[in-house]
Amino acid sequence: MASRAERTLVGEWWWTVDRAILVAIAVLMVAGLVFLMGGGPPVAERLGLSTFHFVSRQIVYLAPAVALMVAVSFLPPRYVRRAALLVYLGGLAMMIAALYIGPEVKGSRRWLTLAGITLQPSEFVKPAFVVLTAWLFAEGSRRRDVPGTFLAMLILPVTIVPLILQPDIGQTMLISIVWGCLFFTAGLHIFWVAGIGGIGLFGLFVAYELIPHVRDRISRFMDKEAGDTFQVDTALEAFAQGGWLGKGPGEGTVKRILPDAHTDFIFAVTAEEFGILVCIALVCLFGFIVLRGLYLAQRNEEPFCRLAVTGLVTLFGIQASINMMVNVHLIPAKGMTLPFISYGGSSLLSLALGMGFLIALTRKRPRAEILDRITPTRQPVKRSYGSRTAQDV
Repeated sequence: MASRAERTLVGEWWWTVDRAILVAIAVLMVAGLVFLMGGGPPVAERLGLSTFHFVSRQIVYLAPAVALMVAVSFLPPRYVRRAALLVYLGGLAMMIAALYIGPEVKGSRRWLTLAGITLQPSEFVKPAFVVLTAWLFAEGSRRRDVPGTFLAMLILPVTIVPLILQPDIGQTMLISIVWGCLFFTAGLHIFWVAGIGGIGLFGLFVAYELIPHVRDRISRFMDKEAGDTFQVDTALEAFAQGGWLGKGPGEGTVKRILPDAHTDFIFAVTAEEFGILVCIALVCLFGFIVLRGLYLAQRNEEPFCRLAVTGLVTLFGIQASINMMVNVHLIPAKGMTLPFISYGGSSLLSLALGMGFLIALTRKRPRAEILDRITPTRQPVKRSYGSRTAQDV
């Protein structure tokens, strides 16, 4: 596509970007449209909409999502941090606004309608939160004059309190788990990690006692006689009916009675129509992106990039795992989308932003540039190049 000697912006991007992750994300996006063509039409018809309403809207959202991901992937780490800060502050402000002026849906206030477009601000806060937390932990370990670790601990309650008030326990748990992963990866003592885990379990117990729909979901998961388990039972039936090879595209029947066949339970619809083998391939694709990201993070010599990439792929992998585990009844229902597969404009744009951050932070950069950036001095770093120094070069 471009010569390695070409110094244009696009040429440098092409030869420094990790093309394996880029291709895997593109495959997920295309697969999402294919699977949505199976799960979306029956739901649209039940709601009195045009047959391909959800598919066409997903395509409309996909174009700006791709543009956003590519544009963000051009950013150097410094501007990734700045962009994350702006997105975080804007998203947090909209989350608070949604508590007062957002529409109430199923007892929660999570959405805002702007210029006729409905957005879920918490979706955009997630990747920005990860990048900012990684930045703070990295600065705290690198510079003693910056209270980075304290601020990294403070940003967690600032973020999850509005989520609890919505309430959105699923997103609260997801953000808390990723924060704990970053806490551990930053090298802090295992005693603190265990303590935070205990606080998380206590918070879950409080949510079970005080929030009715959380108690209902956990009770139905533990005991089928405690309430309606129609969606989960139907999802399991989809896996049984599809078998290894599936019934074929468009031949599934479960999607006609599943209320969330195009969002939360699209994995089950995919199993019935395309088979368990395709579902396993989809799991492998998610796993590849996570493992590839962790591999690139391990090779990165800059603490901020290493932590941020670890957090972003952890966020991506855990969200995918939660959705798929709900579909096979391994955990209680959470109402969380399957990345790039489920229908949802806010989710798609948020994932594009997060993957844009990931691609930007995993781009290859000269070793000298990285060392200069992480050295806590303003003086040039001298390194030997034969008989010359880096300054001579």
